[in-house]
Amino acid sequence: MMKKLTGKTLVTGMFLCCILTALFLIIFNLLSMQSQDQKVYKVILIPKTIDEKNGFWTSLIAGAELGAEEFKADIEIVGGKSETDVEGQIRCIQEGIEKQPDAILVSPCSYSEMSEALQKVVDHGIKLVLIDSVIDRDIAQGIVATDNYLAGRELGEFTRGMVTDQSQIGIVAHVKGSSTAIERENGMREGLGEYENQIMDVVFCGSSYDRAYKLTVDMLEKYPKMAVIMGTNEYSAVGAARAVKDLGLKGKVKVVGFDNSIEEIQLLEEGVFQGIIIQKPFNMGYLGVEQAVHILDGKKYEKNVDSGCKMITKENMYEEENQRLLYPFTGQQ
Repeated sequence: MMKKLTGKTLVTGMFLCCILTALFLIIFNLLSMQSQDQKVYKVILIPKTIDEKNGFWTSLIAGAELGAEEFKADIEIVGGKSETDVEGQIRCIQEGIEKQPDAILVSPCSYSEMSEALQKVVDHGIKLVLIDSVIDRDIAQGIVATDNYLAGRELGEFTRGMVTDQSQIGIVAHVKGSSTAIERENGMREGLGEYENQIMDVVFCGSSYDRAYKLTVDMLEKYPKMAVIMGTNEYSAVGAARAVKDLGLKGKVKVVGFDNSIEEIQLLEEGVFQGIIIQKPFNMGYLGVEQAVHILDGKKYEKNVDSGCKMITKENMYEEENQRLLYPFTGQQ
C-alpha cells in the first residue's frame, strides 16, 4: 500500500534534488577545468642551428626542454646545418607547418629572408614566437631575446676604456644580414663613441670558428697596430681569440666578445679575453616556451621579453651570481 506523500516530504525531496544537481555541476566544472589544464600543446622549436659544440644553442635548447616539461608541452626540436643555412631553416619551417603544431618557436637566420616563410606560419593559424632574433615584419605573437643593441653598446663602452687615439679596432661579426649582427654592431659603435672611426674593418665569418680564425689572422697582418678585436657571437669571438693566442699576441691584442662557452670562459681566465657579454640562452629557451603556452591558453603575457645579459670580466667572473650565469644548469657543467 503506497504512502501518501506529504508537502513536507516533497519539499525535502526537491531540496535533495537541488543539492545533487549542484554537486553534479560542481564536479562537472572541476573535471572540465582539469581536462583543460591537462591539454598538451604541440610546439616546434627551430633554432638557427643544432650544434652540440656551441654553448649558446645547447643552453637555449635545454631551457626550452625544461619549459616544455614544466608547462606540459610536447616539444620537437629541428634545425639547419649552420647559422647561415637559410634554405635549410625555411625547409624546417615548411615541414613544421605541415605537422600543424599549436606553436612554432623560431630563431631566424636572416632578418629579411625568413619573412615569407614565417608569414605562412601565421597564415595557417599557428602561433609564432621569435627567439634570439627578429625579422623585418611585426607578425609574431611573442618575442624573447637579448636587447642586442644595448648589449652591443655595453661591450663598446667597456672596450672604449682599453683604447687610445692611436688604437686600431677590428670587428669579427657572425652572419651578415642577421638582426643580432646588425643590432650588436650598431650598439658597439655607439658605445665606442669618439673611437668609432678607428674601426678599421668589419668581417663576417658565417658563424664558423675556422673562418673567424682565418679572418682574424688576415686582419692582424693587414693592420699591425690592431689593439682590439671585437667578436659578435660565440663563433666569431672564439675564432678570433684562438688566432690571437696562437700568434702569441695575448695581452697585446685585446679580445672582447659575446656568449659564454666553456672555451670562452677558459680563455677569459687565461687573459686572452678581456671581457665577454654573456646572454642568458637557457632563460631565453624557457621563457619562449612559457610565452607560447600563455598565448595558447589566452593568458595575459608580455609580447617583447628581454632575456637579459651581463658584462663579465676576469675580475668579476668568480662572484657567486656570475658563476651561476657562466655555468647554467646544462650538460656543459
